[in-house]
Amino acid sequence: MSGMAMAPPVRGRLALRLSQFRELGLVASLLALVLATAAVNPRFLSPLGIRDILLDVSVIALVAIGETLALLMRQVDLSVSSILGIAAYGAGAVFVAFPGLPIPVVMLLGVAAGAVLGAMNGLLIAYGRVPSLVATLGTLYVFRGADYAWVKGGQINAINLPPTFRHFANAAILGVPVMVLLVIIVTIGFGYYLRHYPGGREYYAVGSNEEAARLAGINVERRLMRGFMLSGAIAGLAGVLFLARFGTADATAGAGMELRVVAAAVVGGVAITGGVGTVQGAALGALLLGVISNALVVLRVPAFWQQTIEGALLLVAISLDILLARHTLWLMRARHRNG
Repeated sequence: MSGMAMAPPVRGRLALRLSQFRELGLVASLLALVLATAAVNPRFLSPLGIRDILLDVSVIALVAIGETLALLMRQVDLSVSSILGIAAYGAGAVFVAFPGLPIPVVMLLGVAAGAVLGAMNGLLIAYGRVPSLVATLGTLYVFRGADYAWVKGGQINAINLPPTFRHFANAAILGVPVMVLLVIIVTIGFGYYLRHYPGGREYYAVGSNEEAARLAGINVERRLMRGFMLSGAIAGLAGVLFLARFGTADATAGAGMELRVVAAAVVGGVAITGGVGTVQGAALGALLLGVISNALVVLRVPAFWQQTIEGALLLVAISLDILLARHTLWLMRARHRNG
């Protein structure tokens, strides 16, 4: 019994070390890529170039935080792009109807709308027992169809938005865009919550071993419900930022983003097998993919190579996750045998 009692802490410590190792590898890869690209084209490291990269990555990185919560529980949320699209157009519609509404209020409305849609996913998965891949693939199309029915071919343009919101994406504090600062704050907040609060650790427990989590007294259904609500809420906030960044929204806003979000999280060290990863790693994964995309443009590499490289990185990340999981299991068994 003592060996079994020791196993979860050992696995947790090993998983944390592996996540830290992956994140250090991502930082090293980012630095190498940036320096190599800048050596070929120094304009890549211009203040304007860095700002554009950070703004382009911010929306993907934010949605990847919510996706991480699902992946940690050995689930997946494919509906995030449709939730983002609804929130983006909804935020624009609110600004058209109430031009003087404060930006934080519209952000909260986006968060609330996303949470409601995320709750629908949670009900299907936690209480309806529908596999998350099937449930969120279905709601991906349901939410997008509802968006098309609502928009009816219309579009929100920058001219329809109040000046304060149009300037929000370009606002900066000490040279750092406000949108980027907001993503950093959300990343730090969720990272601290997952690592230091019992509720946050439950995501790892459910993804590592659902039955063991139940035996430990964790309400798995409630944790799944909250996880998908948070994923939806973050996607809703990202929808408002999407509108601020691009100044336009229609029924196709965010379409196809779900695959890039999953790729960013997995490349960032969040295991598809659950129980391993951090939101910081997911954000770094989004940054790496964004830097690669911009570097290929700067180096005038054909666009199709971007998808090829992203797919290769995803395969490498998944393979590495499998190898590290096997190594972790081997270490746990070795320590168990040695008492």
